[in-house]
Amino acid sequence: MNFVIVTGLSGAGKTLALRALEDIDYYCVDNIPPVLIPTFYDICRQSGDKRMKNIAIVTDIRGGEVFDSLFEALAKLKEENKEYSILFLDAKDDVLINRYKETRRKHPLSDNYMGSTSLAVKLERELLQTVREKADHIIDSTYLSPAQLKERVTSVFSDSGSDRMSITCMSFGFKYGTPPEADLMFDVRCLPNPFYIKELKHHTGLEEEVKEYVMKWDSTRQFIEKTADLIDFALPLYHEEGKSQLVIAVGCTGGKHRSVTIAQYLYEHIIAMQKYRVFVQHRDIRKP
Repeated sequence: MNFVIVTGLSGAGKTLALRALEDIDYYCVDNIPPVLIPTFYDICRQSGDKRMKNIAIVTDIRGGEVFDSLFEALAKLKEENKEYSILFLDAKDDVLINRYKETRRKHPLSDNYMGSTSLAVKLERELLQTVREKADHIIDSTYLSPAQLKERVTSVFSDSGSDRMSITCMSFGFKYGTPPEADLMFDVRCLPNPFYIKELKHHTGLEEEVKEYVMKWDSTRQFIEKTADLIDFALPLYHEEGKSQLVIAVGCTGGKHRSVTIAQYLYEHIIAMQKYRVFVQHRDIRKP
């Protein structure tokens, strides 16, 4: 049985994550008190229902003081050799604050600070720091659209019964910020830029004319050859270390041309190995 505990900062996307898990046939329960987690675990395991093969629950600060019992619940699961994983949803403070402003919702802890969302976010981050350190998977939704967040969750858990490492090749634009979840990051701003070619400026690295331009240079071919060699060397080491997921991020200025082409190349290169679960995500390809 795959048992996933979803938690994290309010406004970081836990509800979307739960929907994504539900879409890949997880049995999902929202806002469960931590003290009930071990009991619920037993019920699911003993039910005999095929739907209970993959379980996801959300527990978070909405539970108030009862959330403090989470560590006791996790300790009990560990003591009884019950396997589980923790998915932690995170985002930058200013993004969380803006999300609450846009939705006009009240932060669960804002009453502690006379309605101040910024102080509530700061307190919640402090309270959840230990949980974050224990997490098996951390997804930062700061720069992700709702669709991209669902895609990231799906890439991590779509084949959770497999012991193959999950690898996401992600392109991004430095002008929009670096992806906090990246394990390996490559800067391709040193390569010739199609943005300055009038005929290519409004196309993307997924289109053949842009790919041909990016790949025709000796510098590009040498770059991807050496990068692929590093990845070929590193991936087995990460796997042997027990890492379950790896994010390889490739960045250029705007995240539309060079980084897309190179990330797509690395994605296809790793797929050809037939050893890992591989996904590709072009984070900023549709941004202005």
